[in-house]
Amino acid sequence: MINDAVRRVLECSLWDLATCSRDGEPNVVPVTFKGIEDDGTLTVGDVFLETTLRNLEENGGRIAISVYDAAKFEGYQIKGTAVHVTEGKIVDEYRAMVEKMFSGAATAKGALIITPEKVIVTSPGADNKKEL
Repeated sequence: MINDAVRRVLECSLWDLATCSRDGEPNVVPVTFKGIEDDGTLTVGDVFLETTLRNLEENGGRIAISVYDAAKFEGYQIKGTAVHVTEGKIVDEYRAMVEKMFSGAATAKGALIITPEKVIVTSPGADNKKEL
């Protein structure tokens, strides 16, 4: 599902996380602290994700990620489910990253573990809207 092209864009771009509340209010946020695990799950460090976490609790964990390489006109939308964890190796790694970047003024409170269910091409062209 996460092929080499998708992985390249995920690795080189900011991610926009989109969630929706129970009453349909959309929310989207850019994230910098993110990664791709060996098993294909995606992770995001929770630094300022209060609204995202509330929406995930209300909507059963549904989430979408938009990533794109603007220079190459290449993009993907990833839809899936997310769970929030507050301890473990992933959380420890994000805490270290965030505290280093913010010189201790901020920390990661946890991490999202995202299981991709669909990857959709958003690049212009013949493959636009194609599910990988």
